[in-house]
Amino acid sequence: MNIVKKTTAVLLLLCAAAGSFAAAKKPKYVFLFIGDGTSYSQIQATAYYLGAQQNKSEITQGKLSFTEFPAVGSISTYDATSFCPDSASTATSLASGFKTYSGVINMDTTYTKKFETITEKVKKQLGYKVGIISSVNLNHATPAAFYAHQKSRNSYYEIGLELIDSGFDYFAGGGLLKPQGSDGKQQNIYDLARSAGYNVVTSQDGAQKLSAKDGKTIVIDEHLADSSAMSYALDAKDKDWQLADYVKKGIEVLDNKKGFFMMVEGGKIDWACHANDAATTIGDVIALSNSVKAAVDFYNKHPSETLIIVTGDHETGGLTIGFAGTNYDTFLTYLGNQKISFAKFDSDYVAGYKKNKTPFDQVMKDITACFGLAAPGSKANGQQIVLTDYELQTIKDAYSRTLTVGTAKQKNMSEKEYVMYGTYEPLSVTITHILNNKAGISFTSYSHTGLLVPVFSTGCGSSVFAGAYDNTDIYRKMASLLAVR
Repeated sequence: MNIVKKTTAVLLLLCAAAGSFAAAKKPKYVFLFIGDGTSYSQIQATAYYLGAQQNKSEITQGKLSFTEFPAVGSISTYDATSFCPDSASTATSLASGFKTYSGVINMDTTYTKKFETITEKVKKQLGYKVGIISSVNLNHATPAAFYAHQKSRNSYYEIGLELIDSGFDYFAGGGLLKPQGSDGKQQNIYDLARSAGYNVVTSQDGAQKLSAKDGKTIVIDEHLADSSAMSYALDAKDKDWQLADYVKKGIEVLDNKKGFFMMVEGGKIDWACHANDAATTIGDVIALSNSVKAAVDFYNKHPSETLIIVTGDHETGGLTIGFAGTNYDTFLTYLGNQKISFAKFDSDYVAGYKKNKTPFDQVMKDITACFGLAAPGSKANGQQIVLTDYELQTIKDAYSRTLTVGTAKQKNMSEKEYVMYGTYEPLSVTITHILNNKAGISFTSYSHTGLLVPVFSTGCGSSVFAGAYDNTDIYRKMASLLAVR
């Protein structure tokens, strides 16, 4: 093919792509799901775990609600600071289409220009209702990036004020951080929200009774856990609402003739990966999948009008399927031994150990009950894993450090100590490291990484989200489909 033919072919392809993009129908209902800290490895580990649990005699993978969506893409996630970005900057890219510094929400790198978000635009220009849901705090970085504009993601009180000023219709999930400001002396954000016409609902029964007639609403999960966020799925009781329940209620209260935009964050996937807790990570990926399923059920009733996008903001922890100690094998069903998240083990067990200087023999009994790790010489019951002498000593050493030092700042630790424990409770992170490795899972970091993250989409205009591109293009593709400026 000569240069003229090549050029003509390229132009025809570009024209065809542009034509299909422009011709795509405007979606009336948009769901944007963000698995914080979620890349291919978190999703694939979950699928493989489900497959291993369902069929222990055959290598297969389970299905998540979104992994068979027809359009699949990959996005880069770097920001103006680093190839290993933070949630504020990456959520800014998704929400407004711009790169900025880590820690900054919808402002440029000179801190002089504010970026208008896709949610603000659909509210103002299209009259869509807007819902923001997160399993972490509603003024945390990712949800904040869809309504706030701040130099620092840590300006929680100021972000809370912007939440109220947004006029968005439905907020649901974790509690607000520092609702009375950093000094605790400011007017309570919840009271200000009520004064601005918001219903503030703090009980599950109250959330259940909500309807579209109730107007603007902020729902705070009744069963808050660590850092006033929702519980990890692994720790939630059977009747406790999880992410999917808030999505279902959101659909109910947002549905209207003009349309709606809902952003849903599975925020605690990131928190679990920071702590290198694979079993808890998988539990929250499943919770995210269940919430997407609620949107798919809605899509099935409105297939020509609904767009569903599922992506991540960045990867956290450098999760790897495979470990040096297991060679080419994995034993993912071992992760099913874990009955409690690292955070709940800290609060329900480790806090008491530190207070009472609990003997290690009792601690080991609790470890066996909660994580299925049995001391050398034990007779394993069911899926229990018998530790080696080396692994037992590693746990003993970590327990000693928990009693003497506990969690510590990185600057106060040696390089060896940081690699072993990060800034987490030494006993808890050591237990999850050993269980992970026994299962054939490993982490390389306690921080974010620079890996690509996937994009899965289905519905009205979803084809434009296929391919490889930058995270800022998620915003641009949504804005083009929705015809907002």
